[in-house]
Amino acid sequence: MITAKYKVKKIKTKRLRNALKAKIKGTQAKPRLILVKTNKYLYSQVIDDASHQILASASTLEKDLHGKLKSAKNKEAAKLLGETIAARLQEKNITAVVFDRNVYTFAGRVKIFTDAAREKGIRF
Repeated sequence: MITAKYKVKKIKTKRLRNALKAKIKGTQAKPRLILVKTNKYLYSQVIDDASHQILASASTLEKDLHGKLKSAKNKEAAKLLGETIAARLQEKNITAVVFDRNVYTFAGRVKIFTDAAREKGIRF
């Protein structure tokens, strides 16, 4: 039986996501920073996997960020999101995180997001 391309891609993505999730764990000293890209927005969360708590979050959907941007999904938005999440982490005295890029390649918006957070003092 022949399987549709989109189903094969979905299965491969799910397998890759599970493999990455098994390797990357966040602790209280070094929580996990997640980046999620959708067709319209970018989201990021900082999670402590030991206690299953979200320590900080930011997205381009927020009114204060969305008002500054032409588009909520381009490279400029990724840079602003990286700076915002870094500022929120510094308020909570978190300087080091484990970066979970999900299934996205480390290029484009993902790289710009991490570079902006590094410039603000967050270590990966």
